[in-house]
Amino acid sequence: MQIKNVMTQNPTWLSPTTTIQEAAQKMQQLDCGFIPVGENDKLTGVITDRDIACRAVAQGKNANTPVSEILSNKVLYCYETDTVDTVAKNMQEQQVRRLVVLNNQNDKKLVGIVSVCDLVQKAQDNTNSQLIKGVSQCDTANKTKAA
Repeated sequence: MQIKNVMTQNPTWLSPTTTIQEAAQKMQQLDCGFIPVGENDKLTGVITDRDIACRAVAQGKNANTPVSEILSNKVLYCYETDTVDTVAKNMQEQQVRRLVVLNNQNDKKLVGIVSVCDLVQKAQDNTNSQLIKGVSQCDTANKTKAA
């Protein structure tokens, strides 16, 4: 099965000039924690609820700060023709819960977003169990316990 059969299509975009407050409001409205950011049909990054919490609120940024100042510009992606198994393995290796979906290697146009939830709801059982196990694993060697 290809990712185009399980992804969320036509995702909402934000402009890099969108404020942090507007981004948070859009996330609340869409009930999501991840929105692509771009302009002129070019993806420049993604903004997550974690970016807002850690790179804005925790750093004392103003709510009117543009998302371009706090977004994640390392965008992990897949192509709509990639198989569910390939994408699930990639998500597991990268320890991410969402990927941007691009149409092809030439155009690289944003056509969707695939999440663990999409895979769990629509993909095959074997992929689901392996993905959930892989994404939820933590590297305990790099973590410290809170006192």
